[in-house]
Amino acid sequence: MVITPAIRSGLAAGWPICLGYIPIGLALGVLAQKAGLHPVDVGLMSLLVFAGSAQFIGISMLTAGAGSIAVILTTFVVNLRHLLMSASLAVHLQRLPKGILALYAYGVTDESFAVNLTRFRGGGWDWRPALTVNTISNFTWIASTVLGCYAGELIPAGALGIDYALTAMFICLLIFQLRSPIHVLAAIISGALAVTLSLWMKGNLYVVLASVATATICLFLPGGKAGAGVKEE
Repeated sequence: MVITPAIRSGLAAGWPICLGYIPIGLALGVLAQKAGLHPVDVGLMSLLVFAGSAQFIGISMLTAGAGSIAVILTTFVVNLRHLLMSASLAVHLQRLPKGILALYAYGVTDESFAVNLTRFRGGGWDWRPALTVNTISNFTWIASTVLGCYAGELIPAGALGIDYALTAMFICLLIFQLRSPIHVLAAIISGALAVTLSLWMKGNLYVVLASVATATICLFLPGGKAGAGVKEE
C-alpha cells in the first residue's frame, strides 16, 4: 500500500484520537463481557454503531434488563448531536460523491469532528486526510473493544475499578459540556427529573423523557438559545 501525503497527514492528525480510544475501548469491552456479550457481538456493535457513549449506555441498559425500544430511543437521543456536527462539516464536503460522503458520515465522532473541523477551517485539508482520520479511529475503536471483551474473561468482576468506568466516563463528558450557566442548569434539571421519574417508572425510559423535557425547558429559558449555539436574530 502506497502511503500518499493525504494519508500521511490523516495518520498524523488521527493518532492522538487512537491513543485515547484504546483505554476507553478496552473498558467497554470488559464491561460488555461482564454483561454477557460475546466478542463477535461487541465487534458488530462497534462496527455498526461506532459511538462510544451510546455503546456504554446500551451495555449498561442491557445489563439492567432494559427493553430494546428503551435502548434504541436512549441512544438515538444521545446521538442527536451528530446532526449538528454533520451540518458543520457539510460546508467543507460539498460536491463529494454520495458514496464517499456516506462513508465519511459513518466515521464522524466527537473526536474526529473536532480534529477535522479545526483543520478544514485552517485550510489545506480535504476529504482524503479527513477520511483517513475517521478510518483509523474506527479501526482502533473496534479492535480495542473486541480485545477488551477477550480480556474481560481474565479480569474478575469489579476488579481494577472497571465497574466504575461507565460512571467515570459520563462524569467527564458532563464536565466538559458545562461551558455556561445554562449547561449547569440543564444538568441539574435533567438529573432531578431522571431521579424523580425513576421512582415512578420501570426500565430506563425515564432517561429519555428527562433528557427531552430538560432540552425543551432550557430552550425557553434566558440564555437557552445562546447556550445551544443558536444565534438570536
